[in-house]
Amino acid sequence: MHRITGKTGGDSLIEMSPTDSFNDDMNGYNQHASTSTGSLQQGQSPIDKQQHSKNSVFFRDGVRMIDFVLSYVDDKDGERKQERRRLYEANLVNVGLELETEDKSESDDGKTYFVKIHAPWEVLATYADVLKVKVPFKANDIPDNSDMPMNWLSTPFRLPEHIMHPQPDYFTAPFDKSKSDFFLIDNKDTFFSPSTRNRILYYILSRCLYFRDECGDKDKKGIKRLLNNGTYTAAFPLHDCRYWSRSKDANCESDRYNLHKHWARFFCFYKEQPLNLIRKYYGEKIGIYFAWLGFYTEMLLFAAIVGTICFVYGLLTYDDNDWSKEICSEKVGGNIIMCPLCDKKCGYWKLNTTCNSSWQSHLFDNVGTVFFAIFMGIWVTLFLEFWKRRQARLEYEWDLVDFEEEQQQLQLRPEYESKCSNRKLNRITQEMEPYLPITSKCARTCLSGATVVLWISLIIACIIGVIAYRLAVYAAFASIMKDSATTHIQVVGPYITPQLATSVTASCINFVIIMILNLMYERVAVWITDMEIPKTHLEYENKLTVKMFLFQFVNYYSSCFYVAFFKGKFVGFPGDYAYMFGSKLRNEECDPGGCLIELTTQLVIVMTGKQVWGNIQEALVPWLMNWWGSRKARNHPESLYSRWEQDHDLQGFGQLGLFYEYLEMVIQFGFITLFVASFPLAPLLALINNIIEVRVDAWKLTTQFRRPVASKAHSIGAWQEILNGMAVLSVVTNAFIVAFTSDMIPRLVYMYAYQPDGEMNMKGYINNSLSVFNISAIPLDSKPDDGESPSWFNSSITTCRYRDYRYPPGHEKQYSVTMQFWHILAAKLAFIIIVEHVVFLVKFFVAWMIPDVPSDVRARVKRERYLVQEYLHNYEVEKLKIQLSQNGNSDCTCTPMIYPSMPKHEVLSECL
Repeated sequence: MHRITGKTGGDSLIEMSPTDSFNDDMNGYNQHASTSTGSLQQGQSPIDKQQHSKNSVFFRDGVRMIDFVLSYVDDKDGERKQERRRLYEANLVNVGLELETEDKSESDDGKTYFVKIHAPWEVLATYADVLKVKVPFKANDIPDNSDMPMNWLSTPFRLPEHIMHPQPDYFTAPFDKSKSDFFLIDNKDTFFSPSTRNRILYYILSRCLYFRDECGDKDKKGIKRLLNNGTYTAAFPLHDCRYWSRSKDANCESDRYNLHKHWARFFCFYKEQPLNLIRKYYGEKIGIYFAWLGFYTEMLLFAAIVGTICFVYGLLTYDDNDWSKEICSEKVGGNIIMCPLCDKKCGYWKLNTTCNSSWQSHLFDNVGTVFFAIFMGIWVTLFLEFWKRRQARLEYEWDLVDFEEEQQQLQLRPEYESKCSNRKLNRITQEMEPYLPITSKCARTCLSGATVVLWISLIIACIIGVIAYRLAVYAAFASIMKDSATTHIQVVGPYITPQLATSVTASCINFVIIMILNLMYERVAVWITDMEIPKTHLEYENKLTVKMFLFQFVNYYSSCFYVAFFKGKFVGFPGDYAYMFGSKLRNEECDPGGCLIELTTQLVIVMTGKQVWGNIQEALVPWLMNWWGSRKARNHPESLYSRWEQDHDLQGFGQLGLFYEYLEMVIQFGFITLFVASFPLAPLLALINNIIEVRVDAWKLTTQFRRPVASKAHSIGAWQEILNGMAVLSVVTNAFIVAFTSDMIPRLVYMYAYQPDGEMNMKGYINNSLSVFNISAIPLDSKPDDGESPSWFNSSITTCRYRDYRYPPGHEKQYSVTMQFWHILAAKLAFIIIVEHVVFLVKFFVAWMIPDVPSDVRARVKRERYLVQEYLHNYEVEKLKIQLSQNGNSDCTCTPMIYPSMPKHEVLSECL
C-alpha cells in the first residue's frame, strides 16, 4: 500500500490505496497539476459561466453532493502556502475524499479559489464505524401515548408534521461497516443526515496532515492550523438552498428554507420549535441549545405571571401605605428635619422630599415580594428538574444515551495531539496515547488561575471606582438640587432627587465599564484556555465556561451585591461617620424608604441594557457585515452567484458561537433569580427578551451565518452545574435582600411589638425608625458649609434625625443602639434561617419526587438495548447458516464479505 503521509504516532486517519479510491478525472481534481495559479486541470475546457447554473450543492456532474468547501487566495507568501495546500489536498485524496477546484476566474472577486469536497459512501461508512454513529435498524414498535386530553387547544401553536418530525422514529445501533446489511439502508446517498456527513468530514479535515513523509513534523496537522496560518481563508459545509426559496434540484432537501419559514420568522414566536429538523440540519449541539432556550422561556411564563400578580398587588395596596403617607404628610414628614447625607456640601433637608421614592418603593417592597421570593426558590428547582427530564427524552430520541464515553474517547482535540510530545500506555485500550506531564499541567493551571484572579481584581477595582464616583457626585447633585432646581423639568422633574440622579448615572457608567471589560476579557479567557491544552473538546468548553462565568458573575453582579448588601449598612451616625478607606468620602446612606428601590434601578438598567444591546449586536452587526461583503455579488444573476460564494460571503459561526449564547442566558438567569425579590417584573422582562431571542438566534443562524459544522452534545454541559449553583445561591440572596435590604422585617417588628396603641397598623412607624441627634454635637468637618442648607433652616432648629435605632441625646446611653435594634436583628436572622430551611426542604423534596428520566424513556432505552442484542444474535446466526450452506454446496471455503470488491483499510490506533 502506497502512503503519501508518513506513518507517525500522530496519524489518525484511515488511508486507501490510490488505485481504489476514486478516478481523478471524474471529480475534476488533478493532484499533480495543482499550481500556485490554481489553473484548471489539463485537458479540461474552461466553463462558460453563462451556460452553467452555479446555484447548486453538487459537483459539476450534478450527482455527487458537496459536503465541505475550502477557500483560499494567492498572496505574497503563495509558494509556501501552495505547497501546504498541495500536500494537504493530496492527503485528503489519499484518505478517499473526492475534490473539485473552482478557479479564481470563476469567483466573483476574481481572486478566491474554492475546493469542493465530496465524501463517497466508502469513506462515510468507514468513519461512521470509527465514530460509532448510531443508525436505524428497526422501526420503533413502542406505541406513542403522548396524546393529552383536550390536545386540540394546542393546535394553533403546532407546526406541520413533516416539519416537526422530518424523519421516522427508529431503534438505532452504532454503525458497523462489516454488518451494513443489518441496518435499514434504502439509499446510500441519504442514509447519513447532512449534519452527520459534515461532522465526519470535519473529523477527517481536522486530523489530516500537510507534511512530507521525510519531514515527520507531526505538529503540521489539521484544517484549524491551516486556517490560522492563512493557507485557507475559510472551511465550511454548504447550506442546502437559499433561505427564501426552495432548491430547484429535486434531489436536494430544502431544510434551510423550511427552518426559515417555520422557525426563524418573528411572527412564528407563538409556535413550537422544530427541534428535530434543527438537529437534522445543524446537529445535536445546536439542537440541545434551542431545546433548552425554548424550555427556559416556557417556564419563565409561570414566573412572569406570578411576578406580575405581585406587582399588581403593590399597585392595589398603594393607598394602604401608611408609612408613605406619613413621609408625605406636612404634619409628619414636613416637620422632620434630617441630618446631612454628606459632609460640607449637603445641607439639612425635610423628610417629605423623599415622598415620591417612598411610594415607588412600596410597589416592590411589600408582603407580595416575600411570597414571590419563596415562590422563585421553588420555581427554579422545578425548572431544573423538569429540564433534566426533557433532556433525558432528547438524549434518547437523538441517540445520545451512550454518547459521553464516545465524547471522551474519540474527540481528542487535534491541538492536544500535536502539542503533547509525551506518550503513555492507556490501561484500558492498551494503546500509546499523548499526555501532558503533571508538572506542565500544574504550571499552566497556576498561570491560568492567576490571570483570572488578576482580571477579577480589576473588576473589583472598577466597582470601587464607581462607588467613589457615587460618593463624590452625590454631594454635587445635592448642592445643585438643594433649591429644587429640577422641578421645572416636565413630567420627570419632581421625581429627580440627588439619590436617583446618582444611582442612574452610576448604573449607566457601571454598564459601560461592564461592556468594555467583557470585550477585553473574552480574548484573554480564550488565550489562557488554549494555553492549558485541554484534552477533549468537552474539557476545553468546560474550562472556558468556568473562566468566563466567574468573570461575568463578578462583572455583572458586583454592583447589585454592593447596593443590596453593603450600601447603608456601614454608615455610622452623626458625629461618628464611617469613611471609605480612610478618605474624606463618607459611606453612602439609604433613603428613609430603604435601598430596595435603588437595587431595583440598578437591576433594571444593567439587565435591560445588556439584553437590548445584546440583541442589537447579535442581529445588526452580522447583517451589516454581510450586506457590505456581498454588495457586488448582489448585482449578478442567481445562476452566476454560486452556492459556495453565497455561503462564503456570510459570517462564520465559530467554535464558540453557542458558548456566548449560553453565557448570555445564564447571566440573565442570575438576574431573575439572585435579585428577584427587589424586582418581581424581572421574569416578565426576561420572557419578552427570550421570545425575541429565540427568533433572533434562529434568524441569524439561517440567514446571516455559514452553516456550522455539526457536533454532538448530550447535555448543556457545565452550564447545568452553574445553574444548580445559582439556584442554591438565589435562596440565600433573596432571603438576605428581604431581611436586610427591604424594610419588611423592621415594619413587622414595629407592628407586632412596638406599636404604641397596640393596634395592628403602621401609624407612627416613621417617627419610631428615626433617631435624634443634637446638631451642636456634629463635628465641624461634617457640618454643611454656609449657604448649603435651605432657606427655611435657622438656628432655632437644634436636632436632626437619621435612620437608625439609637438612644436620643441626654439619655444615659445616648447614641448607643436600643433594644429594638437587637430585636430587629434577631428577627432578620430568624427570618433568613426559617425561609432558607423551608425553601431548601421543599427544593430537595421536589427534586426527590421528580425522577430525572421519565419512565417511558427508561422503558424505550431498555427495549432498544434488548433489540440490539437480539437482532445482532439473529443476524450472526443467519449469516453462519448462509456460510455453512455455501460450504456444503461448493468447494470454495472463502469467507463471504459484505464489501467483496472494496480494498481493506488500515485503522490506526488512535481511532480504535
